[in-house]
Amino acid sequence: MMDGSIAYDDRALLEPVRSAAGIRQDEKMERLEAVPLFGGCTRRQLRAVARIAEIFDAPAGTILIRAGDPGEEFFLIVEGTARVHVSARKRLRLRPGDFFGEMSLLDGEPRSATVVAESALRLLVIRRRDFTALFEKVPDMARTLMATLSRRVRQAERALDTSRRPR
Repeated sequence: MMDGSIAYDDRALLEPVRSAAGIRQDEKMERLEAVPLFGGCTRRQLRAVARIAEIFDAPAGTILIRAGDPGEEFFLIVEGTARVHVSARKRLRLRPGDFFGEMSLLDGEPRSATVVAESALRLLVIRRRDFTALFEKVPDMARTLMATLSRRVRQAERALDTSRRPR
């Protein structure tokens, strides 16, 4: 559309993958470990996260998240590509290993962008309600995630300070 809005098929939905076509637990753990949010997790913690991570397939054109909608899931791309629409001019491509919605696991705030399946996708999806329940079963996980987020904030602050220094 000329106004920068997205004209994709809202009827396309995420489809759960049957277990035979799914991903093994150890492969889920390996993929989740590469996500910065989970990078500091122990094997036990990663195993617990992998258990709540569901596998979904989405056809091309599926709107995965829409800017302004509540954030209730985290997505990790296993196969395929997606397009992030931040604005009419700013668009990014996501590939296998890329992820989005990680902050929604923690705060459930509205989405800041729209993400659309560019090709057929296979995704690992973690729902916020499952993630929150996980904290009750694995209490030390909250501490691990807070430390990881703290490190990321400090790194961002250092990068910002460095970019502001006169040359």
